[in-house]
Parts: sequence; C-alpha cells; structure tokens
Amino acid sequence: MQLSISTATAACSVALLEGDTVIAERHEIVGRGHAEQLIPMIEALPDRGRADLIWVDCGPGSFTGTRVGLAAARALGLAWGAPVWGFSSLSLIAANASSVNQVAVALFGGHGEIFVQDFTTAPLSPSSTIQSLTPEAAASVILSPLILGSGADALVNARGSGTAQTALPRAAHVLSLPDALRHLPPRAIYVRAPDARAA
Repeated sequence: MQLSISTATAACSVALLEGDTVIAERHEIVGRGHAEQLIPMIEALPDRGRADLIWVDCGPGSFTGTRVGLAAARALGLAWGAPVWGFSSLSLIAANASSVNQVAVALFGGHGEIFVQDFTTAPLSPSSTIQSLTPEAAASVILSPLILGSGADALVNARGSGTAQTALPRAAHVLSLPDALRHLPPRAIYVRAPDARAA
C-alpha cells in the first residue's frame, strides 16, 4: 500500500493506493486548518491509511500547509518503517493535463505573486524552473497557452491570451507522475526568501 498526502495549497487531500489502483481518497478544499483536518482524513482511510510507502507534497505553496504534510509524512514513515518521498504541487497538477504538448501551472503564492512553471507532456517533464513572480512578470516568461492552477486566471488576464483552468493538487493523482517526479527528497520546496528576517 502507498499513502499520498497533499496539503501545500487550499486543498487537504489524501489517498491510499495499491499498485496502479486508488483504494480510497479524501479530498477537501479547507483553505486553512490542514493541521486539524489531515490526521482524521488519513485515519478515515482503510486500515487507518497504513502504508508501506508514503508520498508527500513538498510545495511550493502555503508554508504552513506544506510543513503540516511533511511533518505528518515523516512521523508516519517513522512509525510504520515506510520510506517517504516527495513531489511538487506544480508537477502534480500538470500531470493531469490531457491532449496538449505543453502546459504551465500557476498557484497563488502570497504577496501578490504566483508560483509558476512550464512543462512538456508525454512524458511529463519540467521545461522551466519554478519561479515566484507577479502575474505581470510571469506573463512575459510563461509561454504555454494552457495554464492550470489557482493562479491561472490571474496569469491569463495579465497576458491577455491563453486558456485558464482552475485546479488544485489531488493526492490520488500521484500515480500520474513519472517516477523521477515522485521521488524527490521529502523537504519543502522554497522559491521565495523567508518573510521573517533575523534582527
């Protein structure tokens, strides 16, 4: 069994998988409060979500949400003796684009910026680095006509062209990722410098 966890965005999402089959999943748009929601959602899965391998969303996204997911994944991995691997919230969304050769993902990142990245598909592969930019700045560097994610509308509006589709990561979609994109080190993906500064 494998457990997949995604808490880096407004979605709190978990899935229990076996091979290529989704056994059960819970997916809720919670905004905030991932810390209170996550463990009960895992415990509601068959066998309380117990797994031999854990995948976890490393962001980018909400600092707090990302840390909640990583902390839970590491704790469960230690308790169950299960390896823990990471994936990017952006690649998870891109993995479910269909019938296109190129796609970009844009997620709200706070401070008026969005996290953005371009991907080629079939097979899925990043074609640019993850950046945190204003929609106006992203409009000049993101080339894909199809934009997915919570920040898709903002980017398409700033660019004046393209197609926007609102989307958030769904834990069950981890099976759509190539192995290389779901075997990242289980640590937070930070794109911006921290907001807090040492005095």
